[in-house]
Amino acid sequence: MTHKDDDMDNVPGFTLSVSQNRYLSTEDDEMHAVLTVAAEGVTGAAAAPEVAEVIAVDCSGSMAYPPTKLAAAQRATKAAIDALRDGALFAVIEGTHYARVVYPTGRSLVPATPETRRAAKNAVSVLRANGGTNMGEWLELARRLLSEHPTAVRHVIMLTDGQNSEIDRKIDRELDLCSRVFTCDARGIGADWEKRELLRIAAALHGTADAVRQPSDLVADFEAMTRTAMDKIVPEARIVVKTMNRSEVDFLRQTFPTEAALVGDRLDARTTAFTTGSWGAESREFHLRLKVDSSDAELDHDIRVGRVDLQVRRAGATEFETACAPVNVLAQWTADLKLSSVLDPKVAHYTDQTELGQAVLGGCDAHDAGDLVKAASEWGRAVALATALGNDKVLVRLLRLVEVVGDPADGVVRLKDRLAAVDLLSAAMGSVVSSMSPMATPARPASAEPKAAAGADITCPNCAKTWPSTARFCGDCRTALTA
Repeated sequence: MTHKDDDMDNVPGFTLSVSQNRYLSTEDDEMHAVLTVAAEGVTGAAAAPEVAEVIAVDCSGSMAYPPTKLAAAQRATKAAIDALRDGALFAVIEGTHYARVVYPTGRSLVPATPETRRAAKNAVSVLRANGGTNMGEWLELARRLLSEHPTAVRHVIMLTDGQNSEIDRKIDRELDLCSRVFTCDARGIGADWEKRELLRIAAALHGTADAVRQPSDLVADFEAMTRTAMDKIVPEARIVVKTMNRSEVDFLRQTFPTEAALVGDRLDARTTAFTTGSWGAESREFHLRLKVDSSDAELDHDIRVGRVDLQVRRAGATEFETACAPVNVLAQWTADLKLSSVLDPKVAHYTDQTELGQAVLGGCDAHDAGDLVKAASEWGRAVALATALGNDKVLVRLLRLVEVVGDPADGVVRLKDRLAAVDLLSAAMGSVVSSMSPMATPARPASAEPKAAAGADITCPNCAKTWPSTARFCGDCRTALTA
């Protein structure tokens, strides 16, 4: 079920595959599948498209206490400016209760040259901390700047040290609008910002969110985020899910490298498109859940319940085009419980990953509420899950909070004394960091009869839709099929 198109010029070749256990009991009303999307091939400045970068720096009054925070933000912003590719369009925003472009003057991005880099760093040097925090204003200004460059790879770095103002009436609307314009990596510095706010921003804008444990770490982090943005080749890719008459989309979530719910745009009554942001040479995985209806379904025959297409918007283009051949999501209702009870290993992996994230956040919430017994219980469960999943990135963060008693797989821990606020925030932000699912496909139980080799697809004589060779009737119009 893997397809590749090697004829696309100046973009990575994409592959799309699906992993699922298609067998359902007659009582099942959900179909789970994991989609793996991989982009390989062209990277580097020689084939790089136009890129546009905006750096939004929190300059609210709290950034002055201690003064090392603003100084670190200035050093990191300068490092990001130096990491820009020659010719990359860029701007720097000062974020308080409103947003202001501090470089360049005016409201247009400028290309990165030795002269503009020098001028931008001079402007950053005179930033001062004063005012409140309205992130919706920052996002709106970034969107207006980047909307002038619809064919570019567009990226925002956002740094904050405080909680967003309760009177910010723009952020919900801006997250929806900005999700179609740019990707955003958000960072929190200090110990007074709201973890769920940054996680929400990163999820909506197809980026990452994390805690800066030490101000000295910020320079390397800003450099890395900028270089990653410079290596993006495809401005935007989207997953398009088409359902059939007995199915509908329940959700699509990105599950690797980070977990994030995706918001779909309805293209028609049965087709939903999910944008995934810009891409370089990388792999991502997504968990698709369809609601399915088994009423009057013929047993022991494949039924297509969904078709998944991958579409990309090339550099320099505004329209989407197909990146590779589609894949089918199949369902086969059966009375054989040995078949329907097998859980696809990729689906199982990300089900456990979701539970891991919930346990990490549950422990953080319990600690914030003063319930240390529950915090230890939740983090112990998280340690066991992270160990089983091989998720070392989350495990490292948890081990700053707890000491493991015995085998980590048992999940018995005790809290360390005097936990640092930044370590609590770091653990919470790591709750969405996942590990890659196993490559194995679900094994058919030994007792099951082998299937005949698949033949050519069958075309419905009534509606002309195509179906797998094992289908006995059309999943759309119910017309009987013959090979």
